[in-house]
This record gives sequence, C-alpha cells and structure tokens, in this order.
Amino acid sequence: MRFSFWISTQLPWTETLDLATHAETTGWDGLWVADHFMPNDDTALEQPMHEALALLGALAASVPRVRIGSLVLGNTYRHPAVVAKTAATIDHISGGRLVLGVGAGWQENEHARYGIPLGTVRERVDWFEEACQVMLGLRDEARTTVAGSRYQLDAAPAEPKPTGPMPLLIGASGQQRMARIVARYADEWNTWSTPSLWLEKRVGFDRALDEAGRDRSDLYRSTQALVFLGPDGARTAEDFAAIRPAIGGTSEQLIETIGQWAEAGLDELIVPSFTLGSVQQTKDAIDQLIEEVAPAFR
Repeated sequence: MRFSFWISTQLPWTETLDLATHAETTGWDGLWVADHFMPNDDTALEQPMHEALALLGALAASVPRVRIGSLVLGNTYRHPAVVAKTAATIDHISGGRLVLGVGAGWQENEHARYGIPLGTVRERVDWFEEACQVMLGLRDEARTTVAGSRYQLDAAPAEPKPTGPMPLLIGASGQQRMARIVARYADEWNTWSTPSLWLEKRVGFDRALDEAGRDRSDLYRSTQALVFLGPDGARTAEDFAAIRPAIGGTSEQLIETIGQWAEAGLDELIVPSFTLGSVQQTKDAIDQLIEEVAPAFR
C-alpha cells in the first residue's frame, strides 16, 4: 500500500515546500493538494488559499521523487481542454509523476461569489462526463473531436503529450451514475472513507466495473480520512464522524484500522495535514506514521 500526504493549500508556500520536501525525503509516496479558491465557510473568507495547478507546477519542479496530484480539480472551474494542456505541462516538469485528479464540482459559496455557473447535480454530472472524454482524448489521441452539449472540440491537437502515464483519477462517492463514469473513464478512484464506509461505497463501483466488463483489479483505489494521533485519537475521530471520515489512535491502533482497508484491497492511503497541528507537529506526526505504521503494509 502507498502512503501519501495531503498538504493544505492555506499554508504559505515556504511552509508547503518545507512539508513537501520533508515528506519526500522521509519515504512518503505522494503529495496531494485540493482545488478550491476560498473556504466553504462564509465566516472565514479572509483565510488564504492558493490555487491548485500553480502549486502542482511548483511542487513538480521542487520535489523530485513522489507522485503529485489534485484531490480533485473541480470541473466547473476550468474548461477541460485547458486542464488537459496545463496538466500535460506539469507532467513534463515533474518527469512524468502527475496524477490528474478531477471531480464534478460542488462548493456552492465558491461558485456564487466567483460568478461560476454551478448547475444542477444532473447538469454537473453531464458536464463532467463530457469533460472526461475531452481530457482523455487530448491525453491519448492525435486529434480529439467531442460534440457535446457543454464542450465541443473539432479535431483538437494536444502536443506535447504527457511524458508519464498521467492517470485520470476521479473523486466520487455516488453509487449510480458517477460509479459508471469511474468504471468507464478512470484509471484511479478516490473517495473519503473509514474502512467500514469504504466497504459500503465500493459496492456500487465494483458493480459498475462488472457491468462495464472491466476487471475490478484494473481500477487503482485510494482514500483519505482525517487522522488524530495519540491515546485519545480514536475517541476524537468518532467525534468528527459527522463532519468528515476520521481515524485515530496510537500507532498500534492505526495499524489495526488501516489493516481493514488493506484486507479489502485499498491501494493508497492519503493523510491530510488538516488536523496535525503546526508545521513541526505535522512533521512529527507524519514521521510517526511513516516509521511506525506504514512498514506494516509495505
């Protein structure tokens, strides 16, 4: 199993680079950033938040070994052809290490304040499926034509192609249409979960893969949860359950918890920095995880 680190985009760049470099040199497998322009809280609009693709380009040039990716780019924010071109350039900068993580988009206050059309849930999923066709076409084909209701491309070129595989990761939880889109287009699937929630969520995705005639093992699977370290970590994680999936405890307790994911076939666990404290506290926490927990799954 891979272990990767999700760095908050609210940090100053110097702290982001410090944490990214520390994670890379201590054995973590990947670095991830979210794609939002502002907090999902209208009482906290003064909080800084850097743009995801710019950060990925900087990390591609600054951190030499690990996979880097987006969790996940909101499709509504940018034209997918522009995303595909930008991503291919970042992939070249990284030497072929970029994972292009995308999703349908959801944050209402962000769309309202920036004047970006959000659409209905059905419209967003329709737009997103067309966007997947655009991005995969530009990644894989010499010329791409898409005659969609939202996006139209006419024998569009996209050179240079990515230098690496640039997997398309789709972040999704929906058991019906989004699961079918994942089964048809995604190289990787990501969702928030705990071990029990992940087992529930994957049912619809396994079913969609079967219906598409695709081997279940062909889809790479990653997840993330808030992490709380220490003897009271498990209790704190339970308190956060209504807000976000969370896990916690001592290293021994976390090995037991993560083992449930491993037994169910999880490929990558992503640890967000959000609950780990200051930069030094975060370094101490991820050191504990990579030294005491990760070896049980490698």
